[in-house]
Amino acid sequence: MMSGEGEEKVVCVTGASGFVASWLVKLLLQRGYTVKATVRDPNSPKTEHLRELDGATERLHLFKANLLEEGSFDSAVDGCDGVFHTASPVIFLSDNPQADIVDPAVMGTLNVLRSCAKVHSIKRVVLTSSIGAMLLNETPMTPDVVIDETWFSNPVLCKENKVCKLNFTIS
Repeated sequence: MMSGEGEEKVVCVTGASGFVASWLVKLLLQRGYTVKATVRDPNSPKTEHLRELDGATERLHLFKANLLEEGSFDSAVDGCDGVFHTASPVIFLSDNPQADIVDPAVMGTLNVLRSCAKVHSIKRVVLTSSIGAMLLNETPMTPDVVIDETWFSNPVLCKENKVCKLNFTIS
């Protein structure tokens, strides 16, 4: 991409203090975008690495948002051209993965999408997945294995290991 391509473009990155989102925020700032970043607590020390990025002083705006609170993303997505939804619960083991991981992830995604549906300037929403979607699979990882959209965690294996139950429906 050419320098200055993101000038005057505003995007939102949810879960901005997370690993993938932090790198995304850095790249977007480097390319000239204004970034409206959502985090649980904008004043937390967990946001310092974001504040120290090149361009952050001028073009990074932190917003408090909660996946489980409907409307909590409204102000962050308002006026944006695009939204990168990376926020998701980070829990590796749970006795009730459906309630602790899957339900909040689905509800949070729906809350973000509901906020986006209110904003006519948004042209694109990018949803990221969790490593849980492909972490547990009985297929051996060999050099000839291609991991793509057909590669999914085995729900039975996930349940046995109390990682997450991936066979859910959205109602």
